[in-house]
Amino acid sequence: MQQENEESTHIKASTDLAVLPTNNTEYGTKDYWQKRYAQEADSSFDWFKTYKDLDQLFSKYIASKGARILMLGCGNSTLSEDMYSAGYQNILNVDYSDVVIECMRQRTRHMNKMTWEVMDVRKMHLDDGSIDVAVDKGTLDALMCDKGNVWEPSAELCENVRREVNEVDRVLAPGGRFIWITFGQPHFHMRHLQRNSWDVAVERLNDGGFEYFFYVMSKRV
Repeated sequence: MQQENEESTHIKASTDLAVLPTNNTEYGTKDYWQKRYAQEADSSFDWFKTYKDLDQLFSKYIASKGARILMLGCGNSTLSEDMYSAGYQNILNVDYSDVVIECMRQRTRHMNKMTWEVMDVRKMHLDDGSIDVAVDKGTLDALMCDKGNVWEPSAELCENVRREVNEVDRVLAPGGRFIWITFGQPHFHMRHLQRNSWDVAVERLNDGGFEYFFYVMSKRV
């Protein structure tokens, strides 16, 4: 376990401004991420918060460290590695970029209980009710990058978000939880999360600066 912690601390965080898109809508495209991950093969990038900022909330909302966890649009974040080192080892990481999945397989080959699969979160080849906890940290936000008004999102944006949320609803087991970490405020995002199958709660994270939100969708038994 000590080796795993030491190795994760030596991963270089991405600071290259050249990888930023010319237009924010590129965040919602596969081509952008394929190119970016090819440039960041030895780096990591974490949207919003890292595990150390979230560990208490994960402890609160993930009932067991043996839970079947699905990391949605995992990218090259260190979140899964840090969770693994903390004892959450049954993690399936999915991303539609084959470039980043192969990089992460190699980077975490010493963490052999964790798996990596190329998969689009809007159409996952997973069985119904096969996941206890699904975690999204930035993926829905990427799908929401749009030129339109945040009060009136485009039909394409709403459809992409609907498809991911519906897929999570499908693969989540009764009693399971869907956790979304974002800076998106509830009055913009609650409309996308309402389902008859679960209850929605929101926790706020404020470190004295920017405010983040920790949405928890708890599936009814």
